Amino acid sequence: MSPVPRLAGAHYTVAVIGGGQAGLSVSHCLRARGIGHVVVEANRVGHEWRERRWDSFCLVTPNWQCNLPGHPYSGGDPDGFMVRDDIVRYLEDYVAAFRPPLVEGVSVTRLRRAPNGVFDVTTAAGEFTADQVVVATGPYHTPRIPRTAERLPAAVEQFHSSGYRNPDQLPDGGVLVVGTGQSGCQIAEDLHLAGRQVHLAVGGAPRVARFYRGRDCVAWLDEMGHYDKPIDEFDDADAVRLRVNHYVTGRDGGRDIDLRAFARDGMRLYGRLTGISGPALQFADDLKVNLDHADAVAEGIKDAIDAHIEAVGVEAPREPRYVPVWEPAEQPRALDVTEAGITSVVWSTGFTRDHRWIEIPAFDGRGYPMHWRGASNVPGLYFLGLPWQYSWGSGRFEAVGRDAEFLAGHIDASRRLADVCGTLTGAPAELASALPIG
Repeated sequence: MSPVPRLAGAHYTVAVIGGGQAGLSVSHCLRARGIGHVVVEANRVGHEWRERRWDSFCLVTPNWQCNLPGHPYSGGDPDGFMVRDDIVRYLEDYVAAFRPPLVEGVSVTRLRRAPNGVFDVTTAAGEFTADQVVVATGPYHTPRIPRTAERLPAAVEQFHSSGYRNPDQLPDGGVLVVGTGQSGCQIAEDLHLAGRQVHLAVGGAPRVARFYRGRDCVAWLDEMGHYDKPIDEFDDADAVRLRVNHYVTGRDGGRDIDLRAFARDGMRLYGRLTGISGPALQFADDLKVNLDHADAVAEGIKDAIDAHIEAVGVEAPREPRYVPVWEPAEQPRALDVTEAGITSVVWSTGFTRDHRWIEIPAFDGRGYPMHWRGASNVPGLYFLGLPWQYSWGSGRFEAVGRDAEFLAGHIDASRRLADVCGTLTGAPAELASALPIG
């Protein structure tokens, strides 16, 4: 085992805050360039996957897309989907393979920048300094539950998706799942397959088919370059960054998630949840619109795949298009949880960012980091692992390594410039490192 790096009173060329796939990736890239650094992780490596995912959780992208720097997927099922424990093992094996300078179980509570450009990092194990800092804590910090949840009857037990584990965890009775992003749809399916009566508040998230014309849709999209298209090629970059991921599942080898099929088989669907008053719930009349929109997106992706197949002249089997298996006869606008026998609610309503510990003016009016490809407006401060940081694959196992390599190159260039400026001017290296890179 490598010795655990010292924090209190130490100084590092680079501090990496966060030891998930993003932090480990940039650590690998920094080591390859011979740049001294430390990685500080608040919990254990793999914590997010180990502690904030349900028992049946699996990736929704194929294993072959797991391609961290120096650590591509090497298992025997590249077209399969790793389950939760396999994902944790993949990250633990990564740590064992290159032994990063990692400190686990230490939270960073404050980040400031001194007048000389050096960063002051306050942790639970003491303070240290760094010339440059990579914030690799991702975007999913605090579970988001709407305040209206407080109006539910006390007898109804409430869970956030990050705290859901399995159907047996919930009390007997019906379950309301709020939200139809990837987590909400997969948790609703998990409960449905267990025989629970599920009530699902359907939002505007799109869906995608698992397979089409003989291949996983992810494979087609990868071949078509969708995961590589940079954010600056979109006219509405800010809106793109806020897009909800398409729902699909890798469960049991991968399949579509079809909410209409769930409804046909007994799940009860509603529009967006708009209000709560004791046991009385109110919903928007947008159920049909949301279902139709999700289908239209899925079919639009198939249209793009068809066009690609035609353009490159590849052989691919044809298959019939999707036909809706259920239509809402009505759009229920109200539900009484007591009368419906609902005893629990799972809020699949996402997370909020929490960067309050960063006392540096690096954020816009919405609290989003101001950056280009992860390099912030503050010299020496970087972000890694954000959704759409540069491309669709950013923040995922598929492309976080590319983002990490870019930032490592930027950090190296900044370090070299600081050395040159210090040599030419006699200025301290830490002051020279504050110079911006064009």
